[in-house]
Amino acid sequence: MRRFLRPGHDPVRERLKRDLFQFNKTVEHGFPHQPSALGYSPFLRLMAIGTRSGAIKLYGAPGVEFMGLHEENNTVMQIHFIPDQCQLVTLLDDNSLHLWSLKQHGGASELREEHRFTLKGPPGSPPSATQVTAVLPHSSREVLYLGTESGNIFVVELPSFRVLEDRTITPEAVLQRIPEDNCNRRSCELVEALREHPKNPDQILIGYSRALIVLWDLQNNKAIHHFLGSQQLENLYWQRDGSKFISCHYDGSYTQWLVSSDNRQSEPLENTVPYGPFPCKAISKIYWQTTKNGLPYIIFQGGMPRASYGDRHSISVIHGSQQTAFDFTSRVIDFFIIFSSDPAAEFDDPSALVVLAEEELVVIDLKSAGWPAVHPPYLASLHCSAITCSHHVSNIPLKLWERIISAGSKQNIHYSSMPWPIDGGTNIAPDPPQRDLLLTGHEDGTVRFWDASGVCLHLLYKLSTVRVFLTDADPNDNMNTLGEDEWPPLRKVGTFDPYSDDPRLGIQKIYLCKYSGYLAVAGTAGQVLVMELNDEDAEHVVDHAEADLLQDQEGYRWKGHEKLKTRDGPVRFEAGFQPFVLVQCQPPAVVTSLALHSEWKLVAFGTSHGFGLFDHQQKRLVFVKCTLHPSDQLALEGPLSRVKSLKKSLRQSFRRIRRSRVSSRKRRGAGGNASEVQEANAKFDQEALQEMELAPVQRKIEARSAEDSFTGFVRTLYFADTFLRDSSRHCPSLWAGTNGGTVYAFCLRVPPAERRMDEPVRAEQAKEIQLMHRAPVVGILVLDGRSTPLPEPLEVAHDLSKSPDMQGSHQLLVVSEEQFKVFTLPKVSSKLKLKLTALEGCRVRKVTVANFGSCKTDDYSENDLAVLTNLGDIQIISLPFLKLQIRYPCIRKEDVSGIASCVFTKYGQGFYLISPSEFERFSLSTKWLVEPRCIVDMPEVTSNNHVHKSGTENAARKS
Repeated sequence: MRRFLRPGHDPVRERLKRDLFQFNKTVEHGFPHQPSALGYSPFLRLMAIGTRSGAIKLYGAPGVEFMGLHEENNTVMQIHFIPDQCQLVTLLDDNSLHLWSLKQHGGASELREEHRFTLKGPPGSPPSATQVTAVLPHSSREVLYLGTESGNIFVVELPSFRVLEDRTITPEAVLQRIPEDNCNRRSCELVEALREHPKNPDQILIGYSRALIVLWDLQNNKAIHHFLGSQQLENLYWQRDGSKFISCHYDGSYTQWLVSSDNRQSEPLENTVPYGPFPCKAISKIYWQTTKNGLPYIIFQGGMPRASYGDRHSISVIHGSQQTAFDFTSRVIDFFIIFSSDPAAEFDDPSALVVLAEEELVVIDLKSAGWPAVHPPYLASLHCSAITCSHHVSNIPLKLWERIISAGSKQNIHYSSMPWPIDGGTNIAPDPPQRDLLLTGHEDGTVRFWDASGVCLHLLYKLSTVRVFLTDADPNDNMNTLGEDEWPPLRKVGTFDPYSDDPRLGIQKIYLCKYSGYLAVAGTAGQVLVMELNDEDAEHVVDHAEADLLQDQEGYRWKGHEKLKTRDGPVRFEAGFQPFVLVQCQPPAVVTSLALHSEWKLVAFGTSHGFGLFDHQQKRLVFVKCTLHPSDQLALEGPLSRVKSLKKSLRQSFRRIRRSRVSSRKRRGAGGNASEVQEANAKFDQEALQEMELAPVQRKIEARSAEDSFTGFVRTLYFADTFLRDSSRHCPSLWAGTNGGTVYAFCLRVPPAERRMDEPVRAEQAKEIQLMHRAPVVGILVLDGRSTPLPEPLEVAHDLSKSPDMQGSHQLLVVSEEQFKVFTLPKVSSKLKLKLTALEGCRVRKVTVANFGSCKTDDYSENDLAVLTNLGDIQIISLPFLKLQIRYPCIRKEDVSGIASCVFTKYGQGFYLISPSEFERFSLSTKWLVEPRCIVDMPEVTSNNHVHKSGTENAARKS
């Protein structure tokens, strides 16, 4: 049997790989990209959001999430829950209707698409005849009423989607019951709104675009009342007792109508233009909520004066003399009110306003004074300022976790203490096994700390670096302050703010030591801040140091942006991470790599010009090393410069092509006649093909020229206590890898703790390795005598890791974009290598060491390399033998930003941006899996089926 096995095939190892590795995309964190529709079920207490890409997402209590995707990928226009059912209907922009159900499977609920349907008209009829504009799920749960552009209202049976043609409400049937002097055929075009009577399910209110409103008797198929407005209709809303309803209009007005007992035209009770008398924008949706104190809540979208505030996205709340126009920084998609739907309740008593804007979800507490916002436990606006980098830290110690939460709670004092009002379903997922942090750096100079332990990505704390610098905006400015006479009474709400005061503030690199509480962040203008955690507000001077990476070399002139100006004197900082030293790189280029060693109190940083080492305990620069090549002129132009030479880029591209052709001709052999050359070419092609067949995971790597730009760009920095000079003594060291395939190693002398403040840290270059193929170095790792990666700083001191084996020989692993290579230490002789396949141009983009545990036993785990390539594939490679274990397609190769944003965790999970506002979470491990697991039970149906069920009320049965 052995001769039939493939070389290297080990059945035992294959079984073990199945116990260790499994690829799953588990959950999407953040805010849905390009939302287009909103729905709410007061019965299930679930909210649904639809997107332009055809996704539909349901949310309830924290941890209760469901997702579905329409095959058509069309925009979701409307979402309507079926009253008293675990079902909902979606309307897409291709005029198709889809029925979704929540069904239990394997002990948990799942969202499934049951049926789809497209309304079709008679042959030869125009598309407008069946273009659906309004949907009403009837409280009988048996039919849908579909209003169309043509004015026809079709009745569709549920769940079969069969059209009940004999029950169609035509414009002609409506006009027969209305006096001719009041309206004409055009009055019944385009159904704008359909609303069921809250007390009588046999009556529905039909609103036509041209301001004709008809109360229709479903049993007798006739109009009971008609109401004629003077302005184009936008929407309708019934009052709770069914005696009145409200219409809102295109001119920014709303009208209250009384439903009389006699069959005649009704006159409006009251017509109001809340922000008149000047021309106003349309009020597109309105609620009239009754309360025990007699003063109603009037809540509406739009209505702002056109000339001065026509560009505002607002929702106004009026309650007696109190009036606020909540001002959003992105377009409002839709909103709903959460209020009591108890059929025995006499009043609405609204508790919360839920607003879906284009870039965030905002919930307003209507019960508390001042109507504060509620801090959301999910659907966080990750991109409130554009994400520029991310950093994951696993297994946070409890003490640090509590201190971060404490700092964050002091920032959230302006939020309401109201419990999250959308609380349907039950989260049955197991509790997270550990506390994980995801840190995101942003364009506005902030770092946000997210609880990434479970399904809900929850904001714990926000750190701002702006106070250290002088910018155009004063951080003490309050954008929400209004004068007493301010009109309209606008109030900014939400966190989405895409505008940065200064792009140089952007955070590019983050490094957090979870044991010491030290944090290093680096930015776009060469700024490196070292911070420590303080539980109290403090005011102190931030020490400054400059690192001249060019070392006064002649012939170089920085053409990019200037450095940020710093504040003089003491600066006041909130409780949390507070900077105590700033290292400014010169030239002020983007910081491309960062490493922090909290035990040695050292921070290393690199840019496109070189790298440096700073002692943050003595606040002293240890050394700088310039890595610029004479041809690296582009490195001096900066990311914000617009003077990059297109000619030079094209010239270099042509040079590469020319060199590639020349090297190919040399390999094929020079001289000879045409037939010899042709024969040599054919032989070469055959040999190359055989080589590919025999070694499918390797290829010949073509060397790059040292003249390629950005060769001095520092890609990675790494601290290690290893054997650098000889095999008998180990010492602290700093390793740096560049874009040109060069690895620098510096031997460090760190004084013992008792003399740490008296003696300086010294550094001396010990090694310089030049990779033959000159591919960018993306990762450096030292393996101890047991071939185990060296532990993190302070990890051994906290008894969370074994001490490294310093008896056996150490090994150095250098990962370039094109290959993995192991060297012995301290001689730095090549021992082993793995060339990455490049049949499709495959290159390493991200690499990290991950620990994989067996799902069958707790006694076995191993360290492997998790590698992301430019094709979006993830490969797991064993240590120390560099054997490819498994390969998974993860990200589309066209999704360059997704690949660039990917971050791995220490235990075989990862995150990458699928949109500016969403992280996709994935797992490579069978043991570590974070995914939604929840159940939605069918609540008891109330005996009174005549309760208003428009999909926008709350079953406030949960205390």
